Amino acid sequence: MTGRQRYNHTKMKNLEDLESGGAAARPSKSQRKRDMHALQDMGAELVELPLERLARIEMPDDLRQALREAQRLTKHEARRRQMQYIGRLMRDVDPAPLREALDAVKGASAVETARQHRLEKLRERLLEDETVLTEIGAAHPGADITRLRQLRRGTLHEREAGKPPKHFRELFRLLRELENE
Repeated sequence: MTGRQRYNHTKMKNLEDLESGGAAARPSKSQRKRDMHALQDMGAELVELPLERLARIEMPDDLRQALREAQRLTKHEARRRQMQYIGRLMRDVDPAPLREALDAVKGASAVETARQHRLEKLRERLLEDETVLTEIGAAHPGADITRLRQLRRGTLHEREAGKPPKHFRELFRLLRELENE
C-alpha cells in the first residue's frame, strides 16, 4: 500500500497520558471553570463581611488588600473585574481554611453552633446560681469575677424591670471572650 497510513483518531491516545494516567487524573475544563466560579463566589462572601470580621480570618496580605479594594468600589464593572481578580488570587490559596473561617464567622459551623449553645447554657446557669462564678474563676484564672457579678445583677434587674437585655448580651460577650483566651 503506497500512500499515507490512516489513523483512527478517536481510538488513538496520547502515550504520555496512558503512562501517567494524566487524562483521568486531570479535571476537565468544565470542572476547572466550576471550581474557579466557586472560589470567586467564596471571594464574594468574604467581600460582604465587615472589616472587623475579615481581620479575624487568616489569609495572605494581597488577598486581604484585594477584598478591601472590592468593598470600596461602587461601579459595577470595576467591582466585577475586582471580583475576578479576587477569584484569581483565591486559586493560589488553600480554600479549606478560608471556608472553615467563613462558616465560623457566619455561624454555619456545627462546632461554632455547639460552642454558642454551651456559652448560652453557662450564662443561664450563672443567672440561676451565683456559685457558678467559682467554676468560671477556676476554669479561667484571669477572669474578672467582679465584672461578671455586676453583669449578672444587671441582667436580673433588667428582667424584673422589663428593660432591653443590654447586660444579658454583655454577659454573653464576656463569657465568649473568656473562652477565646
